[in-house]
Amino acid sequence: MVRSLLVIPLLAAALGGIWLARGAQQRWRDLRAAQTYELAGDRWPMLLRAAGAMVCGVGVTALTVLTALGAFGGLGRNPGEPDRAEQVVDSAGRRSGPDSASDSGPGSGSGAGSGTAGRQQAAPPVVADPAAAAAAGGAAAASAVISHFDSVGHPGGGELLQSAVLGPDGQPRNVRVWLPPQYATEPSARFPVVVMQASAPRKTADAEVPDVFEGIGAALQSGKARPFVLVAPEAPNGTGYPCELVAAAPAAVADDMTLRTTVAATFRTLPPGPASWGTLGVEGGAPCAAAAALARPDLYGAAAAVSGRYDAAALTQTGAEAPTGSSAKLLLAAAKGDSAGLDAARKLQSALKAGPGAAAKAEVRISDNVQDFTPDRERLRLVRQAAQFLAEALAKAS
Repeated sequence: MVRSLLVIPLLAAALGGIWLARGAQQRWRDLRAAQTYELAGDRWPMLLRAAGAMVCGVGVTALTVLTALGAFGGLGRNPGEPDRAEQVVDSAGRRSGPDSASDSGPGSGSGAGSGTAGRQQAAPPVVADPAAAAAAGGAAAASAVISHFDSVGHPGGGELLQSAVLGPDGQPRNVRVWLPPQYATEPSARFPVVVMQASAPRKTADAEVPDVFEGIGAALQSGKARPFVLVAPEAPNGTGYPCELVAAAPAAVADDMTLRTTVAATFRTLPPGPASWGTLGVEGGAPCAAAAALARPDLYGAAAAVSGRYDAAALTQTGAEAPTGSSAKLLLAAAKGDSAGLDAARKLQSALKAGPGAAAKAEVRISDNVQDFTPDRERLRLVRQAAQFLAEALAKAS
């Protein structure tokens, strides 16, 4: 009986320590971001949480050691049963012990967890956050997975971070997250999310369009767009044309449930859904954004496709098979001198309007008023325009 009762304080101390450690880590990141922008920050909340996590860690260690020494007759071990090495959870949430490689419990199988570390040493550690899971699902059986994202730069006035998150195929894929400047200056705010689609497998969209952050940053600085978090995952693998894959199989969208859960648990974002999540595609990624919006209006509240070329018949069929009860909101933008791009956009708009089912309900706008001296400057202005459209559409949806 005594041995069974030890499970309660051990679990309570362990979960409390993880929650406090996560809180301290978040406060530390906020302080680091504040120092980047020369802002003052209060260190006491971080120190108190860190101290609480250390106390919980000492308690768990003491109970575990006493049990191992036989002070309580062993924890949950029947008389005569051979000894078995205990599994220990470190501060990063990794397990060590004889069964750690095959552990498939709730704390290791829902995201970039210990399975990733076993296959690729460069994969980041993760921790389970019971508080985040409770906030997201109330009575969720499994806790959310939080990935460690490393800062890789500060383009567009914000901060760019990168991590590896398990994909649907069980393999890690790179995910980049751009945080707007307001993320550091408004620590209590939560932000909508825009997923940027890539056109090449195993590449993130910012690698194809490196100046996208400058365009988004310019839109935010002008005050014409509300800030949002930009997520750029690798395009789905297994085909040379991810946009066609998304159009044919809506389940192939790059931000699957694992990625959405990870982003929502790691960053201060609004819950996934059409009221707060949109999608963006530039040039080669534009058909992906259009396909994702038309296929899953229940996931994306708005989409912006910039300088794209579209298969109108295939996308119309995709829109016709979309879930009922919601309609896609789509901006097709091209420079004034891009006659081929504007022609493709108008053909897609006409095809959708005359299409069957949910395709005919899609709200499609065309932007053709951007003109500048060079293609790069035009693309910058088009991205800024797309950011304004997405921010406005998501603000109305929420």
